[in-house]
Parts: sequence; C-alpha cells; structure tokens
Amino acid sequence: MKQPHGLVAPFAALAFSLVFRTAPADEARAPTRAEAEVMQVTQDACQAFLKADVAGAEALLLPGFTLVNSRAVVQSRDEVLAELRAHDPVYSEFRNHSMNAHVFDDAAVVQGITTVKGRSGDQTFDVNVRFTDTLIREKGKWRLIVSHVTRIPG
Repeated sequence: MKQPHGLVAPFAALAFSLVFRTAPADEARAPTRAEAEVMQVTQDACQAFLKADVAGAEALLLPGFTLVNSRAVVQSRDEVLAELRAHDPVYSEFRNHSMNAHVFDDAAVVQGITTVKGRSGDQTFDVNVRFTDTLIREKGKWRLIVSHVTRIPG
C-alpha cells in the first residue's frame, strides 16, 4: 500500500517518543515556537468552523483529511466541508484549550480540549471533547491531516 507523504518513519518515531516520554505529563513550561505555531493552526481551524469559513477550512485541511467525530463516525474532508457549506451545525462557540503539542520535523500532534456550543437542526448542543490533531508541514505550512475527538462525559 502506498504511504502518503512518506511519513511512516516520523510517525513511528512520534509514537515511540510519546509512549516513552520521561517528562511528567503535567510539567508546566512555555511552548516552543514550533509548538505554539501548530497549536495556533488548530485555533485557526476552530475559527474557520465557528465562522463557517469554507475557504479557511479548505486551506487548513489537507486533501485526505479525516475526522473521527464525537459519535465515532469517520468523516472525509469533503464531508466536513459539506457541513460547513450547509451551515449545519451552526456554532456559537468553538475553541480549543488545555493544549499541548509535540513537533517532530514535518509532523506534529496537538492534544487538548475543545469546547463546542451551537445548534444542529432543532437540537442545541454544549459539549467538551478531548481532541488529538495530527498536522503535516508541507512547503513551510502546517496543515491538518487527521483529527480525532472523544466526548468528555458530563
């Protein structure tokens, strides 16, 4: 099977380093410039969804992007963009917080919590989800290739 972007080795290194980290998970330190940059990309994606900015989302989501949503359904980039175009759901809040990032050459992982409020059809929602976003840097620009969210109970 063809491996996209030849990133098998960086992702293997990433997985190894995340499993065998020596620093405590709650260690407080300022993010590096690269970590802050990838966290900002995830914030920019939140703003694109909040504003239903299809062009903004297209610029941030690589072709081949997939989202595992809070219902455990895998959505393609086209499906995610179609929701934005249809304005369903409509968001009143969409923001990431409590984030950390790991950057490895041209691959990065950002984890945190997303607070999402809004309406889909007749139903309102107000949820927090834990997210893991995987980003790839191409031509000097960070873009999202995979996002996975899990609803936080409560």
